[in-house]
Amino acid sequence: MSTVITNGTVVTASGTSRADIRIEGGKISAIGLGLATEADTIIDAAGRHLLPGGIDVHTHLSMPSMGTVTCDDFYTGHLAAVMGGTTSHIDFCLQPKGSSLKSALDTWHAKAEGKALIDYGFHLIITDLTEEVLEEIATLPSLGVTSIKLFMAYKGSLQINDTTLFRCLERARDAGIMTLVHAENGDAIELLVQEALERGQRAPIYHALTRPPQLEAEATGRAIALAEVLDAPLYVVHLTCEQALGRVREAQARGARVWGETCTHYLFFTKDDLERADFEGAKFVCSPPLREVQDQAALWAGLRDNSLSVVSTDHCPFTFDPQKMVGRDDFSLIPNGVPGIEDRMMAVHQAGVNGGHFDLERFVALTATNPARLFGLEGVKGSLAVGYDADIVVWDLQQAHTISNETNHGATDYTLYEGMNVTGKPVMALIRGEVVMDHGQLETAPGSGQFLHRAQV
Repeated sequence: MSTVITNGTVVTASGTSRADIRIEGGKISAIGLGLATEADTIIDAAGRHLLPGGIDVHTHLSMPSMGTVTCDDFYTGHLAAVMGGTTSHIDFCLQPKGSSLKSALDTWHAKAEGKALIDYGFHLIITDLTEEVLEEIATLPSLGVTSIKLFMAYKGSLQINDTTLFRCLERARDAGIMTLVHAENGDAIELLVQEALERGQRAPIYHALTRPPQLEAEATGRAIALAEVLDAPLYVVHLTCEQALGRVREAQARGARVWGETCTHYLFFTKDDLERADFEGAKFVCSPPLREVQDQAALWAGLRDNSLSVVSTDHCPFTFDPQKMVGRDDFSLIPNGVPGIEDRMMAVHQAGVNGGHFDLERFVALTATNPARLFGLEGVKGSLAVGYDADIVVWDLQQAHTISNETNHGATDYTLYEGMNVTGKPVMALIRGEVVMDHGQLETAPGSGQFLHRAQV
């Protein structure tokens, strides 16, 4: 059985051209003109653009955090993702204290089983590095997992020390695994939080004020230094500020194997949003926190010049009521995280491409091609080329849309982007050649998403 998408404009990270795409056996079998003859199914994409499906490499579905659990599971999160043009993601699998890595993975596989709508992989968060766990790192590629994550913040729960970071970087390097790091100085932050609470400073804005950019920059530089000593690959997640970006740029100039991502919300909002009235600022509490306008400018520049390689979401959704409301009288109790998996592609296209920061090819690189290349999916996902999975999103670049929680599809009760007007919207999505979304209608069943066995870095 063959499908041909005809009359569309194909966009990849390397160029744009008018072409048809033939799909056979879930893969792209040909790209060119005049391919519609003798196809079993023809999809007419006249006036539309064909982009590779978005890949979001930073999500937290059904994840325990701060005494609660993120409100999107592998069904609602995937539903939101595909409606926004994302067809694959890599979620964070959390190792509980005392658990093996394999046991943690089994738990996350069970979370996805029977619910997944899009294809998914896992990063493994290491929180408890025993000698057995250290040895287990080398076995992860055989399980399809080629990335680990370590937290330098959240003292007393997720935070690891420099010895653990160094040992994991070394073992991951030897196993062909990418190490991801949440870079904030958790020791200093813990003291600042306690001092703020003692002064009676309990509003959401103090979440940002107790996590200053200097502490992100310091931790970023420290993680890079350890990685450079070992010549280990390092990926700095959710980079927010000019100072931390400077550390990444300096390392890249030295030839270090260091990459950085930022997240959609850091491009659109600032710490001033945490001061919104009626506790609305709690909706914007995430870690690291939102920064300043000048940091946004620096991040856009980093996306243009490739100092930053990826725009992800850090989709970590909690409902405003009741989940965020738990911190009504104490900012340190507000669950850290914001939604964004449905909004990323449209918001970044609107501000990035329509706003003149970069072209459509760079948009594809930041949201699909680079994530695939960095995380073991090159040759399978992230581009439109012969032999790749036919993960294709049909975009109507002229369609106007207003982002609203009323029309979004996730489980949270708000979107940060409420009322944002965009021009350009995904109208159809295919995963491995099958139509899974058509003009806002879901066309696939829970359980159709597949686990991604990723290659070593």
